[in-house]
Formats: sequence, C-alpha cells, structure tokens
Amino acid sequence: MRTEAARGDITRRLAEFCAGLGFSDLDAAARRAVGRHLLDTLGAAVAGSQGSPARIAARTLAEVGSDGPMPVPGMEGRWNRLAAAYLMGASAHGLEVDDGYRAGSVHPGAPVIPAVLGAAWGGKVSGARAAAAIAVGYEVVTRVAETVHPASRRRGFHNTSITGVLGAAAAASSVLGLDAARTAHALGIAASSAAGLFAFLHGGGEIKRLHPGFAAREGLYAALLARNGMTGPVGILEIEDGFLQAFSGQADPQKLVAGLGAGLNVTRCYIKPYACCRHLHPGMDAVRAALAEDGIGADDIAAVEIGTYAIAAGHAHGGWQDMAAAQMNYRFCVALAARKAQVDIAAFDAANLSDPAIADLAARVQVGVDADCEAEYPRLRSARVTVRTKAGSAHERYVDEPLGSARHPLSDDALFAKFDALAAPVLGARAAARLRAQVAGLATLEDVDALLGASHGLERTGS
Repeated sequence: MRTEAARGDITRRLAEFCAGLGFSDLDAAARRAVGRHLLDTLGAAVAGSQGSPARIAARTLAEVGSDGPMPVPGMEGRWNRLAAAYLMGASAHGLEVDDGYRAGSVHPGAPVIPAVLGAAWGGKVSGARAAAAIAVGYEVVTRVAETVHPASRRRGFHNTSITGVLGAAAAASSVLGLDAARTAHALGIAASSAAGLFAFLHGGGEIKRLHPGFAAREGLYAALLARNGMTGPVGILEIEDGFLQAFSGQADPQKLVAGLGAGLNVTRCYIKPYACCRHLHPGMDAVRAALAEDGIGADDIAAVEIGTYAIAAGHAHGGWQDMAAAQMNYRFCVALAARKAQVDIAAFDAANLSDPAIADLAARVQVGVDADCEAEYPRLRSARVTVRTKAGSAHERYVDEPLGSARHPLSDDALFAKFDALAAPVLGARAAARLRAQVAGLATLEDVDALLGASHGLERTGS
C-alpha cells in the first residue's frame, strides 16, 4: 500500500489549507501578530534600502531594464513587480534586523511580505486579504523550515532562502486567489528555485542580504506561472527527489501538516531587539542582565564564558572587519551589548568596529557548546553565561529564549520605537507615522497598495 507521503497528499493538504485560509479564520492573536510583523518588516525594508547590497542590486536591475509601476519602500524610482519584490526582500534582510522563527532558524517576513505586496500591486487587494496571505506565507515558511532544520543548516543551506521561496509562492497564491490545485503547482514550481548557501560565514557575507530577495521574486513568479497554467511536480515536498529529500535527507513529511490549523505560526515568530544574528541574542541578554542586575560595569569584566548550542557557538570565530561580519560574530556582539546602551544599526558603525575597548572585551569572551543547551536546541534557543569580574566575583545567568520571542515578546512601545528609528531617517517623521497608522488599520484598509505609497514618500527632512 502506498503511503500518504508517496501519494503526494502532504503537499496537497498544505495547499488546501493555504487556499482556504481567509481573514475570518485569523483569531485576534493572529491578526495582531500579522500587523506587528508587517510593521517590523516594512521598517527593516525602508532602512535596508539604503544599504550597499540593496543599492548594488537596484543599480544592476536598472542596467538590465526592470522599470515598471511599482514602488519599493525607501527607494526612488519604480519597478516591475518581480524586481520590486526582489529589492524589497533584499532590503528587509539587508541590516539583520528582520523577524524570525526559532524552531526553523528562518526569517519569514523578508521573503513573504514582498511577495504579498508584489502580487497585490494594482489589484485593489484589501488589507484583510493581504493579512490572510501573510499568515499563509508564514505558515508555509515556518513549517517547512522546522521540518528540514537543523539538517539543512548542517548541509550548508540557508533556510530563509530555500524555504522562503515556498512561503512566498503560497502567500502570492493566496493574494491571487488560486485554488488548492494551482497553489500546489506554485509550490512545485517554486521548489526548483530553492537555493542559498551559508558560505557567507566564510567571507563575502553581503550576499546573505540578497537571499530573501531571490526567494520573494521566485516565489511570486511561481504563483504567476501557476495562475497562467504552468504545472509543477505533484507532492513536491515529500516525493522521491523532492524538497525534503534534497535539503534534509530523512525528514518526516508528517511534520509538515502536524497540528495544521491549530493556531498559526505567525503568532510564534520573534521580533529582534538587536541588529545582529539571532543566535547571539541569548548570550547578549544574559550579559546585559548580569550587568544591570548586579551593578557591574563593562570595565569590571575580566571574562565572559558562554555555553550555548553548537550552531550558535559556530558564530564565535573570525573577525568583525565590516558590518556584515560583526553582526554575525558572537564575541563582538556580546562586547557591544556590554558597552553600549543600544545594539541597533548605528552600533555597528566604523567607530565601534575599530574601538580598542570593544575589541579588548571581545577577546575575553569565550564561547563553547553547553551539552544542555545543545540538547534543548531547536526547541529552545538558550545560553548559560558566567560573567567574571576583575575583583574575582562570578555572576551566572541562564536565558532560555531571548527577548522578542513569543515567550518574551517585545512590547508594542519597543516595536514602535524600533520602527521609527528604522523608517523615520529615510522617509521623514510624518511619512513614517502615516505608514505606521496604515498598518494599524490593516483590517479596514481598502487597498494594500497604500502601504507602498506611504513607504515610498521620501520626505528626507526629518520633519
């Protein structure tokens, strides 16, 4: 007897869920989470649009001819929808401040939300419909990423790009109103575009910023192809030679649909308080807690000993010669967290990268694998930290999940402050406030294109 997986029923069930989910199916927690993550992603995209990777991508697209009617948050000019989705995705991930899902070690917003806005452009799509599509995209990204992780990471793949393309395809299919069969074809088409390597840890790190752009563009394109009759392999996720085999080996396909419909994963995603790799946040939280609660100054620290899970500990090597490298370096970011009140984008400026006091403290940060933390991962993202002072005292802290997670959520005030800090310097204070208000009223927004209009209004006056 053929198994459910062999028949391709897993992908079909997931596609049916995606095609059937409407705004009325989102409970209050899901609606709130969609709004928070949309705001956070737009803020990240606006700020990231000013970065070198996004600017190089925009200049290159302009050279090959990508003009169209669609604006991109924070950027001048207008683009065709595929180019716009690509630039928006690259921008959203461009400064390492975008959201994520711990169990899948993945950033859902950067590929999903650009695909939603790209699919919606010019179609008079309501905010409610877009909200449902965002929830669909997050569900697919997080479920697939959680199923293949950590095997995919150990094989060298970047989950955000390899699974983000599937979430983008599902989300765009939802916006376009594709039925379950066409949504399944969109997933089958998108899977052939799944790509992205973790080689950026060893140099050339800025390519990482573009990965969600590739995923957003190809996922949107897959949905458009499916709408026009293109087909993809049936049961792409679970069949022989399919996605799970390619990226994880022996992952259980049933995990993709376990508990499907019993709450939405958008409510389980995190929002970053620090502008750096999420794997580093537990250690940073622990050090900041020890200093604040025990009255220790950064100059009092003799050593910091961090025990964590292996993937996080792997970020303790190398230097911090540029922003991209520094944001991925555990030792530098812990030293930064100890010495600076804010670990935001500005904290990774040239002055801090070359600061001898930060470098001296970073040299005294030791990071290794803690057996308990390793056993807890990926169920938890934890760190056990001891701060040793020059006076000989030891201050221990354990963080099970860092700030910003569903367990320890970032407050609305903190989220708004983060958004304003990201968006206002680019858009101007008035435009940033207008965009924030539109996101707050997403459920009654008649045309989601208004979000791009607000995020494209470059006042640049700070007024």
